[in-house]
Amino acid sequence: MALIEGCKHALDITVPAAEVKAETARVMETIRKKARLPGFRPGKAPESLIRSRFAQEIRQEVTEKLVPKYFRKQAEEENLNIVGESSIIDVHFHEGEDLHFKIEFEVSPQFELKEYRELPIIYKEPEVTEADIDDRLEKLRDQKAEFVNIDPRPVEDGDYAVVSLKSLSGGPAPAVDQNDITLHIGSDETLPAFSDNLRGMSPDEEKEFEVVYPAEFGNEKLAGQTVRFRARLTVLRRKELPEANDEFAKDLGDFQSLDELREALRKNIFAEREHAAQREAKEKLVASLAESHDFPVPETFVDNQVKVSVEQRMRLLQAQGLDVSKLNLDWNQLRESQKEQAAKDVRASLILDKIATTEHIDATVEDIDREVQRIARQEREAPASVRRRLEQDGTLRRVASHFRTEKTLSFLFEQARKTSE
Repeated sequence: MALIEGCKHALDITVPAAEVKAETARVMETIRKKARLPGFRPGKAPESLIRSRFAQEIRQEVTEKLVPKYFRKQAEEENLNIVGESSIIDVHFHEGEDLHFKIEFEVSPQFELKEYRELPIIYKEPEVTEADIDDRLEKLRDQKAEFVNIDPRPVEDGDYAVVSLKSLSGGPAPAVDQNDITLHIGSDETLPAFSDNLRGMSPDEEKEFEVVYPAEFGNEKLAGQTVRFRARLTVLRRKELPEANDEFAKDLGDFQSLDELREALRKNIFAEREHAAQREAKEKLVASLAESHDFPVPETFVDNQVKVSVEQRMRLLQAQGLDVSKLNLDWNQLRESQKEQAAKDVRASLILDKIATTEHIDATVEDIDREVQRIARQEREAPASVRRRLEQDGTLRRVASHFRTEKTLSFLFEQARKTSE
């Protein structure tokens, strides 16, 4: 071993001259059988000519054959768990002599697990109040609401105004020409400029006004823009919510009464809050473990984690409608800013993996089967076909890894020493 620095290792390896000579002979013979040289039939050219004419090819093939072979042999003898790509930085190859080379690589870190059972964690069982259930019930009523036309009169706060809207100003803002846009007057979801200008109008009236869109407006094409509109009010509506009673509960599904619906809502809210609370507690447990274990992590793993983080961020931006190809991003700076967190994430992942191995935690056949069935139903595809595809693209392996991690997190949470403060 020539170098050990964190996860970075290097080996100085020697291949005996006899092995080099034998491999050189094999390579030369292979080349001689294929070589087409003027004046010689295939396979009949003298060795000296083959050696001189194909010296570079012979050297390269012998090196490519012997270096990996002796590297693997040495790594196995020293029980090295190599990760990522290796790099040959120094080769001494002279005819009739031993072959010497130096190779650099990274290994997965070896570390001792510290105590991971009965870790202290603040955790409170979530509570669900009647007010929480009332709020959820109101949202269901709102989803089932009907809009009813009302007799013509001036627009008031709380009305739902149906308007035809056309933009008049040019400039960078996109053109707007839409009919039957419904605006809830005076509500937080409606820009104040619309409410202020439509308030007091009556059906069939028209009006021109300007709207200054805030810089943080969701549509980036309108953000910070000033647009002049012509609006025509066509009709006024009010929202009518269904009454919360047994009939409403029956219309929603397999409920016989409003009480049954309220109990189902209570259980749903509790499950949501319990999941969120346990997820937060599990994240804190992992952070605690990462803090108590101090060991180097391979740069290969860190770079991969940074790549995953950046790709997730880009997908999130794309989902928000941004064209990431037009973003003026400093990718090197972005990656550098992610490295510290990526190293923590990798360390945590290695710790969880070792706990899973120690506790014999793994995904079961049933776990994988259920996930395959779920995806098959979602994509309306035969389970066998889904399984083949997931095996081929590596998704099934990632699914198994995800189950293993989640089970390990649940194990840590169950074993934790929970306190209310």
